[in-house]
Amino acid sequence: MTDVDVAVVGAGIAGLTAAYRLAETGREVRVFEAADVVGGRMTTLREDGYLIDTCAEQLAERGYRETWKLLAELGIGRQAVPRIGRGIAMWRGGPRSGVAELRGLLTGAGLPVRARMDSALAMRGEFDLACPETSWLGNRTVSEYADHYHPDLLTYLLEPVVSGFFGWNPERSTAAPLLALLTSVGPPRTWRAYNDGMDTFARALASHVDVSTGFRVEQIVDDGSSVRIIGATRDISANTVVLAVPAPIAAGLHPRHGSEFLAACSFTPVVKAHLLLDRPLGGPDYAVVVPIAENGVVATIIFDHLKNPGRAPDGRGLVTLMAHPAVVPDLMTASDEEVSARLLDAAEPLVPGLRAATRRAIVRRVQYASPEATRRALALRASFEAGLGRGAVDYAGDWVFLSPCSEAAVRSGVRAAGRLAGGRPR
Repeated sequence: MTDVDVAVVGAGIAGLTAAYRLAETGREVRVFEAADVVGGRMTTLREDGYLIDTCAEQLAERGYRETWKLLAELGIGRQAVPRIGRGIAMWRGGPRSGVAELRGLLTGAGLPVRARMDSALAMRGEFDLACPETSWLGNRTVSEYADHYHPDLLTYLLEPVVSGFFGWNPERSTAAPLLALLTSVGPPRTWRAYNDGMDTFARALASHVDVSTGFRVEQIVDDGSSVRIIGATRDISANTVVLAVPAPIAAGLHPRHGSEFLAACSFTPVVKAHLLLDRPLGGPDYAVVVPIAENGVVATIIFDHLKNPGRAPDGRGLVTLMAHPAVVPDLMTASDEEVSARLLDAAEPLVPGLRAATRRAIVRRVQYASPEATRRALALRASFEAGLGRGAVDYAGDWVFLSPCSEAAVRSGVRAAGRLAGGRPR
């Protein structure tokens, strides 16, 4: 006799989606989450009237089919997720507007004419977010892909984008998942952000399923008849388990799975400083990506109060500074004071007056922020997914598709639920 039919480990978007869809089929589902809140990398911190999105910053209105389908079912209309309506700038001696927009071909967006033409050529072809390995790019890294074009395409577009949004190293991460994502989401001005924080989706899903927060899982043991979830305080038995946590954590929880893909599926860490300001700064763009050639410490500046006016109290501002991957290893172990001081010093020339306007800095470190699409992981991805559903332990997460976006997490949760809907597979 088991304690629960299906146990989902991880209350991020992938796990909550899997639980929600499984519950619809009549399965008894319980979600176990180590943190005290749901959302995973889509959590929102509420401090002094500020809404601070701790990892995920926006979602697209294009290419997010499963996300919008679920939102509609949950009664979350597009009015609750308004368009940001602003673009992204590239820093090249100053902010250059038009990144990832057609108008950037005219205005430059930091690129000379030849590089602008190459950027249009570079996006050609068919790309599949769910099967990135099938594209014509093969296993070329971002850097190798860029070698065929003007050098500024890498320096002033691809490197800043992958470093500034995903924490990727362009020499390690492959181009196919990147292009699949970029070509599916549309221009930044059409991207959206939830009025009540990026955790809105997760909180809505969690209200429909049984979630136990503060439950840390230490090991998963499949004895052939049931699965034991060994927790820090107590054990639970289940017929099936969905591990909806980052791949490195999943590999540690269930090492006997022995998956080569799980072993190869690395994640990049991210360090951010969220600055609570006494006045709004910035504009007209809501974000600025900063090439390593121009700074080397700050990779992205997000003006959260421009992303959505509800992110800061009236008359105040909220700015997020994302550290460049080159300095993240040092900042992961530095004190909060050292992190905020280093990022503020680097950002002050980019946003004059930022230091004087800062009332308080909140530092966030995310060890497993984005799945890193290395050559090895890309080569093993399809066979890993094809083998799912044959045992009592299944998996969900954006890393299943090597795509660092919430739509990939949602799709993986839907597919996991589909595989398990009929009962315990054996």
